[in-house]
Amino acid sequence: MSKAEQSLQIGVGGMTCAACVRRVEIGLRKIPNVADATVNLATERASVRFDQDPNPGDMDAVRSAIAKLGYQPVDLAVARDAHARDDHDVEIARQWRMFVGAASFTVPIVVLAMAPMVSSRVMDLMMRWLSMEHWNWIMLALTIPVQFWFGGRFLHLGAKSLFSKAPDMNSLILLGTMAAFIYSTIVTIVPQWISEQSRHVYFEASAVVITLILLGKYLETKSRHQASDAMKVLLNLVPKMATVVRNGQAITIPAEDVLLNDLVEVRPGSAIAVDGVVVSGSTHIDESMVTGESLPVAKEAGDEVVAGTINGNGSIQFRATAIGAETTLAKIVAFVESAQASKPRIQSIADRVVAYFVPVVLLIALMTALAWLYVMPGGSVDQALIHAVAVLIIACPCAMGLAVPTSVMVGTGKAAQHGILFRSTDAIESLSQVDLIAFDKTGTLTVGKPQLSLFNALPPFTQENLLSRLAVVEQRSEHPLAAAIVDAAATGQKSPLTLNRFQAIAGAGVESELSNGDQVLIGSEKLMRERHIDTATFDAQVADAMSAGSGYFFAAVNHSLAALMVVSDPIKPSTPGAVEQLKQTGFKVALISGDNQRTALSIADRCGIPATMVYAEVRPNDKAEVVQTLKHGGQRVAFVGDGLNDAPALTIADVGIAMGTGTDLAIESADVIAMSGDLQNIPRAIRLSRAVMLNIKQNLAWAFGYNILLIPIATGLLKPITGLSLSPIAAGLAMSLSSFFVVTNALRLRRWH
Repeated sequence: MSKAEQSLQIGVGGMTCAACVRRVEIGLRKIPNVADATVNLATERASVRFDQDPNPGDMDAVRSAIAKLGYQPVDLAVARDAHARDDHDVEIARQWRMFVGAASFTVPIVVLAMAPMVSSRVMDLMMRWLSMEHWNWIMLALTIPVQFWFGGRFLHLGAKSLFSKAPDMNSLILLGTMAAFIYSTIVTIVPQWISEQSRHVYFEASAVVITLILLGKYLETKSRHQASDAMKVLLNLVPKMATVVRNGQAITIPAEDVLLNDLVEVRPGSAIAVDGVVVSGSTHIDESMVTGESLPVAKEAGDEVVAGTINGNGSIQFRATAIGAETTLAKIVAFVESAQASKPRIQSIADRVVAYFVPVVLLIALMTALAWLYVMPGGSVDQALIHAVAVLIIACPCAMGLAVPTSVMVGTGKAAQHGILFRSTDAIESLSQVDLIAFDKTGTLTVGKPQLSLFNALPPFTQENLLSRLAVVEQRSEHPLAAAIVDAAATGQKSPLTLNRFQAIAGAGVESELSNGDQVLIGSEKLMRERHIDTATFDAQVADAMSAGSGYFFAAVNHSLAALMVVSDPIKPSTPGAVEQLKQTGFKVALISGDNQRTALSIADRCGIPATMVYAEVRPNDKAEVVQTLKHGGQRVAFVGDGLNDAPALTIADVGIAMGTGTDLAIESADVIAMSGDLQNIPRAIRLSRAVMLNIKQNLAWAFGYNILLIPIATGLLKPITGLSLSPIAAGLAMSLSSFFVVTNALRLRRWH
């Protein structure tokens, strides 16, 4: 069973920082049968991997564990529909209302606290109305709703994390704001407990910090939902309704009610609701949002269509072959979501720091308070309080938790829009570091549909007679060149002979026995030499074929040379340009081919690949060995292929890139999938991976640098030397802006092209 089958994903609501992520991961890993758990703050979901196939009881255990930790388990079954997107809007609106509500109380508190400092006139006017003690009571009354209603969620989660000995951002908010609130409350209610010179209230600090955090959460949530815009676009591609023909009548039904084998009608300009095969009609379909292919693709009877693509001016009917979660678009969405849920290796840096960060901050805050009480000149209780609270607030690790996943979310979504799918974030990281790109030839550099351009038969055979016999043999072969023979023979007379025996020779050809007893060998020049069959008769034609970059192979009947077959597989129009881009960017480019040396060199020359980087006559089983050889010396190698025989090489390469037009096994073995056959997607994928990794590094540098720079200032211990310090209000603003900066920096990737 694959890892995908042994895992489940669930939404986790209420997380606020990297420490929350770590707390949930640790909690989930304690569940019996759980092998590992990965939590993503940006997507608000957890991926839980089990030692065996999960059952409903395991899902209940996961939900229970998340709830016990103080967070909300969210089923993802409905997370992809319109209701979930509406819920996002509702959540943003709720957070805005919370901020506005808190601000409506906080603004008067700030005015009352700061007005006396503006001028002595204001102070005298206020004192005429009420004494300072009475104004303190008013500020206390205004602060209570901010502290315990609008900020109640932070306090609840903070207390829970403290009691579970896993302090997080909420713990820092709890300790910081409650310290200011309790101290100010004591000054208000029992001022005689505090020395006269320290009888200052800091209700405004507590209220402003909570209000700014609510503002930061609103901006962060709104930006994070913008970060998933690419996924929303994909999800919105599928139309809500579809027209199907049942009992001879065309009826319009919800798209989710379409059944397998339903006959679906598509009118001009309409979107396609499910995957299928065209039965009648012809048209051109815009597949750009699914495959990244910019030009509309012609479709007629027998061609496949996929959900989410847009029909052109023609009308077609197609038979539904995949519905719901089995459609290509649904699988792309699931693929991207899986990649977003994974963590790149660089994330481990943040994880290791966060494991110790909050406890260290608590210690720094305590040391700061003690220093201002007993060491610093002019130290006092209120100075100790101000600076300790500033340290607690400035150090909230929100930005650390968002630095990596937001960049990954935007980057993978942008890649999907270009028809590029990353299997995991490790694939993004690895692709950004490659030095050499090795290409398979057939179906990768070339179109992948060889055509028989020359068939030269030797006496006593005639061309038609021998071709029909060879077609009987090649019908059993899966090799692309075999299809060229079968297609060429399809227009001629069919042979009455059948096969008695068939054996494929990996990477070389086939040998067989026909029902009339003839021993037929079809394969490469190398195979003929191994069987001691002289091919010199065709040397001139072989030279012409190699100079043209065409492939060729031979047929022998009863151990005697019988025919030369030349096949041409045109180079894709995008190939030379893509190879040139890679070379100009500084990459080494190699060709690994089963063709003989001369043919491989001819193809490489036409593609722009240096002759020194051509590996010819490589059997399929040996491609992986060539890739392993290229990796020696510390080179990081990406291998690009599309065939069944490319799977081992795709697996052993540092990054395996499969063309989406290739076989399922090649796609399953790859780290990156280019949905269309356009080779320009290769340099495009590399550029995007580098842009994502640069963005991640910028975010991490900001998240760590911000704390390294501002925590010492917040302690106030540098104030006698530099004059710099931070109030709790300034610390709250800086903390909120830090998270906002990280998310908006990640959003810059949406403009990548």
